[in-house]
Amino acid sequence: MAETMEGTQVSRRRMRSERKRAAILDAAEALFVSEGYERTSVDAIAARAVVSKRTVYDYFEDKQGLFLRVLERVDDALVAAVREAIEQEITEGRDLREALTAFASHVATETFPSSTYVTFRRLGSPRGAIPPSAEHVRDRPERLLEERFARLAASGQLRVPDPRRAVQHFTALTIALALDATDDEPAAAAGQAEIAAIISDGVDAFLRAYR
Repeated sequence: MAETMEGTQVSRRRMRSERKRAAILDAAEALFVSEGYERTSVDAIAARAVVSKRTVYDYFEDKQGLFLRVLERVDDALVAAVREAIEQEITEGRDLREALTAFASHVATETFPSSTYVTFRRLGSPRGAIPPSAEHVRDRPERLLEERFARLAASGQLRVPDPRRAVQHFTALTIALALDATDDEPAAAAGQAEIAAIISDGVDAFLRAYR
């Protein structure tokens, strides 16, 4: 009986700890996005999370470490969305042009408008003042596409000497241009027809170079 009570207490302490950690991350994300990295203080994060400043340091050591955890959490959600788009759209046996167009459209119309992606963009902007140690978490979505492009090359559907460069070219010609078109206004205002035309032209240009 005593062991059961002790286990219950440990479980409750763990749950309280997890709730505090999540509250700190939520508060830090909101402030980093709205105020930027440099202007956000640990005091402000602690106040918003309703914990002590000491608690913030106990969980995350310093502001830079906390920022990295926030960026990684946002990036995890973005990676999951990109992985889902790859698995749904760039499938074996599907026409390559159709697959690439569907993938870019999926990301541009479903991932871009998401709050997670907006957060990621704002945290990754110059205003966010990303610490150098956080830079490595930003290229994970591209790595997923590199792996798929390498598979397409192995099956003879693409000529890709350098998958990383191919992904850079593909995203620049399609997704990045679609993002530019929606940066100043929502995708609905920019026009689905315009987004579709940007992606279609970009896929054609990419395939002329890599197929």
